[in-house]
Amino acid sequence: MRLRFSLALAALGGATAAQAEITGNYHEYTVGDRTFEGYVATNTALDEPRGTVLIVHDWDGMTEYEERRADMLAALGYTAFAIDVYGADTDPQTTEENRSLSGALYEDRETFRERLMGSIEEAGNISGASDDMVLMGYCFGGAAVLEALRAGADLDGFATFHGGLETPEGQDYSTAEGPVMVFHGSADPVSGMETMAGLLNNLQEAGIEHGAEIFGGARHSFTVWGSDDYDLEADQAAWRGFQEFLEEAL
Repeated sequence: MRLRFSLALAALGGATAAQAEITGNYHEYTVGDRTFEGYVATNTALDEPRGTVLIVHDWDGMTEYEERRADMLAALGYTAFAIDVYGADTDPQTTEENRSLSGALYEDRETFRERLMGSIEEAGNISGASDDMVLMGYCFGGAAVLEALRAGADLDGFATFHGGLETPEGQDYSTAEGPVMVFHGSADPVSGMETMAGLLNNLQEAGIEHGAEIFGGARHSFTVWGSDDYDLEADQAAWRGFQEFLEEAL
C-alpha cells in the first residue's frame, strides 16, 4: 500500500489540504483464468464517497498517469479504480509492444469485453465503492469505454477522452445505455471530425443521451502530460467538463 498526500493534487481536484487524505493501493483480481492488477484511490477524510469512477488505461498499460488521475478523482471525493485489461504479467515498454497488446484486444472483441465487464464487476468488491459508477478512459481507454457501452455495461455514465471513436464492423449501440460524454480535439489525426460526427449520429439514432466538448486545434493526446500533443488549456477545460458530468451522473 502507498499513502499519498499532495497539495498539488488537492488544488487540481478542488479539495482543500485539510480535506484531502489520499490513499492509493494496488488491487489484484482475476477475470477468467488470468490475473490483473489495478489501482484504487480513496479519500480517507470522507465518511462516504460521492460515487465510483473506473478508469481504463491507455495502450501503454497501467502507468503512473492512470494512478495520478485516480488520485485526482479521490481528491474530489470519489472512489477511483484504474482497471487493467492487459494482465498483471504485462509491462509494455515500446511502441511495438503497445501496438501488439492493444491490437490483440481490437482483434478479439470477445476477450476485450470479457476483461472490461469482469473489471467492472470487480469494482463491487472494492472497499468504499458504491453502486453508482462511471467509466472513463483516455486514447485506447476511451475506445474501451465505447466498447463497454456497446456491450451493454449497466453503469451511470461513460466518458471518453481523445479515444478511438470508430464503430467496429458488426457492432452498434442498440443495447447501449448512457449517458455518454465525449471530450475530443478537432485536430485529432486518429479519430477526425467525420468519425466524431459518425459516433454522435449513431448515439442519436440509438436514443442514447450524449454530449460532446470539442477543443479547437487540440490533437490526439491533449490530456497526456509530457506528450508532444499536450494542451494545458484543453486538458483543464476537459477536466472541468468531466467534473460537471460526474456531478450530473452520480
